[in-house]
Amino acid sequence: MPPSLTEIYERLLDHHGPQHWWPANSPFEVMVGAVLVQSTAWRNVEHAIANLKAADSMSPAAIRDMSSDRLEGVIRPSGFFRVKAKRLRALCDYLGDRYSDSIRHMAERPTHDLRRELLAVYGIGEETADDILLYALDRPVFVIDTFTRRVFHRLGRCEQGASYGDLQAMFHQRLPRDVALFNEYHALIVRHGNTICRKRPDCVSCPLLADCPRTGL
Repeated sequence: MPPSLTEIYERLLDHHGPQHWWPANSPFEVMVGAVLVQSTAWRNVEHAIANLKAADSMSPAAIRDMSSDRLEGVIRPSGFFRVKAKRLRALCDYLGDRYSDSIRHMAERPTHDLRRELLAVYGIGEETADDILLYALDRPVFVIDTFTRRVFHRLGRCEQGASYGDLQAMFHQRLPRDVALFNEYHALIVRHGNTICRKRPDCVSCPLLADCPRTGL
């Protein structure tokens, strides 16, 4: 009998230890990181966030006030900086227009409504929206990313082309809707996908090896 999602979580936690995610000093910084981490490694995002802080621009109003050229230069380490500057500005416009830059007021809205609003913002897809909901606003929404698809496809728990919604439903239906659990579980999947279940996996070191039908792929 294959391990339950809870058993998989416990093995990952035992092997990798707590991950203490998301690395940020404020909910808005989480939102910025969620936009900047698209298609890049977190270490690159850290450089871009450090630049924003050095420019005293870690706020929606400060980012809106920056010229496009200045913003692009500041976030350049994150890659695709022209596109990401537009996406970051769109997020800040949304926060200003809809909530007068108040994350507290934003957090008063129901999760379903917030997700719908975020998905309507330029450059925010399902993964980014759910990163914001889970890590910035403490909503029990499971984040699906490339690592989740890879790990759980290799474990035989989903099809290669499974939709975001179908994968998310698998976690929502089989786990308690708990923010701390979803936070830690997603962080552990990312750690596992980065260090062991890579494109060329290190199966010998994998705590899920005994139940993985895709060993060595």
